[in-house]
Amino acid sequence: MSDVKYAPAPVEPPPSYETTASIPTNPPSTRSSLPRMPLPLDLPTLTSIRDRRVILASASPRRRQLLAQIGLTNLFVIPSTVPEAFPKTLSPFEYVLQTATQKAMTVYSSQIDSPEGEPALVIAADTVVVSPRGQILEKPTSESNHIDMLKSLRDSIAHKVYTAVVVMAPLSSARDPGYALESTVEETTVKFGKDLSDGMILSYVRTREGADKAGGYGIQGIGAILIDRIEGSFDNVVGLPLRPTLTLIEKVLQDDDDLVDEFAEAEEEE
Repeated sequence: MSDVKYAPAPVEPPPSYETTASIPTNPPSTRSSLPRMPLPLDLPTLTSIRDRRVILASASPRRRQLLAQIGLTNLFVIPSTVPEAFPKTLSPFEYVLQTATQKAMTVYSSQIDSPEGEPALVIAADTVVVSPRGQILEKPTSESNHIDMLKSLRDSIAHKVYTAVVVMAPLSSARDPGYALESTVEETTVKFGKDLSDGMILSYVRTREGADKAGGYGIQGIGAILIDRIEGSFDNVVGLPLRPTLTLIEKVLQDDDDLVDEFAEAEEEE
């Protein structure tokens, strides 16, 4: 099989089989069948930052979609431009945590004196897929590499997905270092179906959905057909565990409130 490097996947959907002649010029209007969108979460923490400058230090559309689910829709997307050069000899836990921390610190430092104003919040994340032998899997480099990667995951007992999330916020007080930072690393165990055929794997690979994803699959899309079961958070495998992320947001904003209160009490004592 040819070991050709991947080209960018097509953006436009495939053309319809229907000819334009068969489509009515003025189709009858129908009432939209789209479901009503839920109201945003009414949480004081989220309400306090919805109209402020919240930065997602990632170009991942999946992470942006997940944050939109909890009502953070007006995000500034500013990916880190620093190469991810940490050695793969680190444990997966340390690797994702250091990478996510670097992303957050780099973007925070570049934006703290921005003409648009300092960010109210910076959210960064990094996700890795890890083989049963502890190898951190990269994105597939070719079709044959992609097939071998997925076959290896199928033939193993299970593999792990780790996501580190780092959230930063500037402090209102002058307390060094001038920001609050909280982080977490979440782990999910994923098991592919043992009856997954080579033909199914080849068919999935040729959809190109997993070509730009570490581990070579997207659980939130067609890649769900590969999965037998998971243990842990689904959205952690997608790329951003929502509940822990919300907890971190609450913590960094609470850290600021606590320090402001401490500063005020110290001034009163003086």
